[in-house]
Amino acid sequence: MATKTHNYNKLLPEIEEQIAKDRENNVINPYRADDKDAIRRKMDWDKNCILRPSYSRDIDKILHLPLYNRYNDKTQVFSLYHNDDITRRGLHVQLVSRIARNIGRLLGLNLDLIEAIALGHDIGHTPFGHAGERFLSSLLQKETGRYFNHNVHSTRVLDILYKRNVSLQVLDGVLCHNGEFEMNEYRPCALEDFSEYEGRVEACYRFGGEAIKTLVPMTLEGCVVRISDIIAYVGKDRQDAMIAKTIDDSFRFDELEAIGNTNAEIINNLVVDIVNNSYGKEYLKLSDEVYDAIKKAKKDNYEHIYLSPAVSELYDNTIEPMFKGLYYRLLDDVKEKNENSVIYKHHIAYIKDGLKYYEDFDYLKEEPNQIVADFIASMTDDYFIELHKHLFPDSRLSIEYKSYFSE
Repeated sequence: MATKTHNYNKLLPEIEEQIAKDRENNVINPYRADDKDAIRRKMDWDKNCILRPSYSRDIDKILHLPLYNRYNDKTQVFSLYHNDDITRRGLHVQLVSRIARNIGRLLGLNLDLIEAIALGHDIGHTPFGHAGERFLSSLLQKETGRYFNHNVHSTRVLDILYKRNVSLQVLDGVLCHNGEFEMNEYRPCALEDFSEYEGRVEACYRFGGEAIKTLVPMTLEGCVVRISDIIAYVGKDRQDAMIAKTIDDSFRFDELEAIGNTNAEIINNLVVDIVNNSYGKEYLKLSDEVYDAIKKAKKDNYEHIYLSPAVSELYDNTIEPMFKGLYYRLLDDVKEKNENSVIYKHHIAYIKDGLKYYEDFDYLKEEPNQIVADFIASMTDDYFIELHKHLFPDSRLSIEYKSYFSE
């Protein structure tokens, strides 16, 4: 049996030589985001300094948020497996950060800004991955006409709910990161101030994906995180599908010569292509061949993983009705101002009294459906399941994890 030869591309010799030369001569990328240019709601706070540069501060702000801890029990793609080898969202954001920093280092960009965007980009994600996001958006839209999208909610967590004075550059990168909308070329789109940013956020609530697909980050660093989000999951989700046995051991994805088929090949070859086509430029560029290949890889993932019955049936038949039951039970408690309810004790009081940063926030003046959406989005998978069991002890809906020892 022939051994498969792996395909790892290399940087073009002239690009590698130019990078080495620029490093030797201490050349600074003129398109790199500078810490001194960070824009904040409170400009007199969190000032840039040698000890704590602006975007390094933002990394710390994100890492120390309580919701950062919850990444580790949120679904990336596969829910309800007792299997430590299947990717959770906590690993995903680290992979995005690592890939993006590698690209940023080669391009001479601001690595702290990249890391802050990467670590915060999914902090508003729902339990149960994109299925949970879809269910929550459907409920919110039915009641208010507004859409829920995890990238928009991640900015709400950082900027509104926890008021951490995170920079506009980071918030913009988080808002624009959505990896479902790949592009052949990423040209940063200028953003002047918070007023313009808030207009973009509101458009996302009102028009959902139609508004989100038009977004492009204001910095090259944000553009790097956006493409790195795709790089981080395309091959890794294939690995996880094999581990979860949702695809047969004998199954093989179509060969994609431009980017390879293994996770390691995909990461390496996409990084190489981006750097070869983007070094020294004010934008990121993928070759046409690689762009077509990544679109094909994503299409194959949807067909064979994300939309497969093995993944979707449990979500549609069990998780979605659980979302609906929880949503309306919690909504009743908010509308009735039931201070003994779980949403008051575990969520409203937590934000209202315990997490003030630079100003008071009368959270109870928020629209009740938005409060419910905030709470559900903050939940881990396990908390969601336990809360449903607590509120509906006689429900026919039940969840059973796939054991470590299942065949």
